[in-house]
Amino acid sequence: MKRYLILTVIALVVLAASWAAFAQREGREGSRSRSPEERAGMRERWQNMSEEEREKFRARMRERWREGQIKPIEAIEEQIAKLKAGAEATGPQAWRQWRELSDEERTKLRERFAKAREERQKAIKAIIAQIARLQGQRQPTAEGEEFILINTGELKQIRELAVKEKATETAQRLERLIAGRRAPLLGGAGRARRQRPETTPRRPTVVEPEAGKKAPEFTLNTFDGKEISLSDYRGKIVVLEWFNFECPYSIYHYGTTDTMVGLASKYKSRNVVWLVVNSTSHITPGANKEFTRKYKLPFPILDDRSGKVGHAYGAKTTPHMYIISPRGNILYEGAIDNSPLGRKKEGVINYVDKALAELTGGKAVTTSNFPPYGCSVKYPK
Repeated sequence: MKRYLILTVIALVVLAASWAAFAQREGREGSRSRSPEERAGMRERWQNMSEEEREKFRARMRERWREGQIKPIEAIEEQIAKLKAGAEATGPQAWRQWRELSDEERTKLRERFAKAREERQKAIKAIIAQIARLQGQRQPTAEGEEFILINTGELKQIRELAVKEKATETAQRLERLIAGRRAPLLGGAGRARRQRPETTPRRPTVVEPEAGKKAPEFTLNTFDGKEISLSDYRGKIVVLEWFNFECPYSIYHYGTTDTMVGLASKYKSRNVVWLVVNSTSHITPGANKEFTRKYKLPFPILDDRSGKVGHAYGAKTTPHMYIISPRGNILYEGAIDNSPLGRKKEGVINYVDKALAELTGGKAVTTSNFPPYGCSVKYPK
């Protein structure tokens, strides 16, 4: 119910803002008024019109008003209804039985959510387009000015008659009404317009196609029982580390050096998430929990003893590293560095550190892969 109330409030605010913007624009545009001679000619043409011609003219003005105001508002209402339907389809109730769903059912649910997000973006764009139409559709035209001036002329005649008949209060009310009707047309007259500073046109943003294949989606539990999905971190850089605490190559980067923990801490504040995946089939949850406590890991170890996620990524060794972009593409895969067990003393390159520095600095990754080293992943046979 609160969600629907919020949507309704947003709609009302949007409509109010668009109407206010339209009124301001009408006032600005109205200042481009015609000369007194042209206005006099308009009044004269009105006075010479038959009643039938006047009625046709009024009908045209009513249709213009409907086309420029009512139809955009109806279109906005239609899009708001779509937003509401999308919110209902992806609400909390859709997640209640998540744990009981099969992998195939979860995939379908994610696809449904992705489609709902896409429809929501389309609806928002359509609303923005209709608001722009409300703000800019009605431009001052000869007929529009004539409509205001004609009605003002009729009101003036009635006011003059009221003055003759000494209906003072009626005359004053008509005077205020005349002033109100002329305001939109003459609102900018007699006032100096402020010159807006010239600005350099902004270049349109061009989104370049991103290199790298799409990272397979997955959902795994930590060894503490918490469920984690790759989709939870959409919009962030994700580092996946294949790991086995029985492998000396993995242990080296935790016991001899603090490579993994150090890098995770270094980039934590730069929109980077570090996840460790253990696909070793024979290990126990207790041993993984003990390793986490011993080395005070600031990131979770994910339980992939089935090997399903490891096979999806093609992980071969421990460690085997993957860097996933905020858009979900694999931008680096391979070794952590070019110095297994620290054997190389000069020219050491940490490829993960290098790639993360480039990504967080807004640059392209210059090295997208390097052959991984370490123990083979102990998948189930």
